[in-house]
Amino acid sequence: MKLFIFKSLEQLLQVCFIATSFIIVSLWMVIGIIQDWTALNIVLTSTGVAAIFFLLFSYIYSRTIIAFKRASMHLDAVRNNDYCQYSKPAFTKGKVIEFHQDLKNLSSHLQLLKSRYDQHIFLVYRLIEQLDSPIMVFDERPQLTYANTAFNELFPQPWQIFRNSSPGLLGLEYVDNNWRFKEKPRDNKWQIRHSEFIDQGKTHHLMVFVNIESALRQSQLSAWQQLIRVLGHEIRNSLTPVSALAQGLSLKAEGEREKKALDVITERCQHLEDFVSRYASITKPFHLNCQMISVTNIAQRIQRLLKDIDFEIEIKAENFWADPAFIEQVLLNVIKNADEASEPGEKIKLVFREKGNTSLIEVVDNGHGFANLDNLFVPLYSTKQNGQGIGLSFCRNIIEHHKGTIELINNTNAPGVTVSISLPLPSITSTNSTTNIYQLF
Repeated sequence: MKLFIFKSLEQLLQVCFIATSFIIVSLWMVIGIIQDWTALNIVLTSTGVAAIFFLLFSYIYSRTIIAFKRASMHLDAVRNNDYCQYSKPAFTKGKVIEFHQDLKNLSSHLQLLKSRYDQHIFLVYRLIEQLDSPIMVFDERPQLTYANTAFNELFPQPWQIFRNSSPGLLGLEYVDNNWRFKEKPRDNKWQIRHSEFIDQGKTHHLMVFVNIESALRQSQLSAWQQLIRVLGHEIRNSLTPVSALAQGLSLKAEGEREKKALDVITERCQHLEDFVSRYASITKPFHLNCQMISVTNIAQRIQRLLKDIDFEIEIKAENFWADPAFIEQVLLNVIKNADEASEPGEKIKLVFREKGNTSLIEVVDNGHGFANLDNLFVPLYSTKQNGQGIGLSFCRNIIEHHKGTIELINNTNAPGVTVSISLPLPSITSTNSTTNIYQLF
């Protein structure tokens, strides 16, 4: 039985040709012998019959193989995700044309599925682009193939500059089945969530960077706000009757000493009331009205408001994006703090510049610096003798509402502290749609 098992179509056709040729030539020779043909006639006619049959077989063989080759070319196009390329059938009727029609229907169906898939992928990437958290996509090598706009929170340059970079070049490492930053400050700030997905038959890695520092800070701020609301409510409830009673007694008091004592009580009640009101401002929500602000104009306004403070302004940018009233309040507070920390006669430096898609504002003083920078933004904490611990925490709250950051760093090559404020610039489309420049005059 194994003699009749063929491993290929070509082998089957060749065996059929040989067997058929042998039978036909044999029959032809028998006919020649019966007709008393000469040996030469028998040989010549048999050769002619064999040649005609060979040509006929070659034609049938080539047409059959061509039909399969064209179908194979169609399948190769499908394998390469090219669903618009069709092969021309070798025959116009029969099973071959039905087979090619089935291939064409398959390509159309796969093209429809691919179109839907591409639309879904497009929508997914559009969604990723709108997210505030930095997201990176690495291929199987792994090398960076995509990142969203929030990538600027990790690196100041556009992500396209880092295209095809490995995680190691981006400061990432894989430890204990988790991705993390090699640098300790970044690792403490960002939590990386990793997952894998398959696109076009290849495994890709999706990394989502979550800013846990801001989440923890928001939780702390919420706790402080709740505490301040409770304390403010209880203090006000106690101050109001005490202040009213002191004022009433002061009007009835006859002695000068008693009146002064009651006036002091009233004054300290009012001072404590103002103190609670200032702290309560941290808990109040506010809404930003961000727009492009002229650096030159706001610098001139700051100079007019702080005439008694000697500071130098360095302008390396034209505009920045912020709420005019709130950013002015932040700058006034930071510059006053820098003046109080600086030695008499020393100048404060105010710098406006841009770095990538970020506006940077720096205030540099020449004071003694800070021994501990960890608690500077904690409400009620102050390094000044008469400080109340409101200013910096309120400033950070404002800057973070701008999606920016504020940092205090001791100067390395000189005494003093640098306050660095980072504010994101809007996209080009947003800038074009908002054309008014904030004028302070």
